Amino acid sequence: MTVKTAKFTIDQYHRMVEAGILEGLPVELLNGEIIEMPSEGTDHADLSTETRDYLIALLGDRAQVREGHPITLLDTNSEPEPDLAIVRRRQGGYRDRHPQASDIFWLIEFADSSLTKDLEEKSRAYAASGIAEYWVVNLRQRTLVVKRNPFEGDYRSTITLESGDLSPLAFPDVTVSVDWLLRR
Repeated sequence: MTVKTAKFTIDQYHRMVEAGILEGLPVELLNGEIIEMPSEGTDHADLSTETRDYLIALLGDRAQVREGHPITLLDTNSEPEPDLAIVRRRQGGYRDRHPQASDIFWLIEFADSSLTKDLEEKSRAYAASGIAEYWVVNLRQRTLVVKRNPFEGDYRSTITLESGDLSPLAFPDVTVSVDWLLRR
């Protein structure tokens, strides 16, 4: 007997959220599947919040830094909740919809128990949606994995950094300290 997984559209997922079916459940929609999100440890939560504040100070009003809120990826039927989404500022904000791929400068995940999912499933979903840049802070090894240049559902460039400085593609004049991000 073959087991089939039910696939959901973003619209169906929104209806479940609105109906309260998913209330209180730590889940996100990834490639049409409702995936449980592991709870955050203290290191994860602290670094995410501190990095949000750090990026706000670096970017000023050039971008909005959203922490743990949904983004809508129509191409992959996904509505994940990245730890940080650095997005375009929009008149009226995002009251009428979540940021979409065209609104996103880059995404950051802090990963410990979710490392494999973040480096594989989420990475492919982000690349397939055309997200230009995706960073994963590996909390286990204290490294930063930087994925850039999406092409045919994957990233052409992946580098792993342990220290130094890095400029996001969207803001080449901004320097982010990898040492600061990793708290080495």
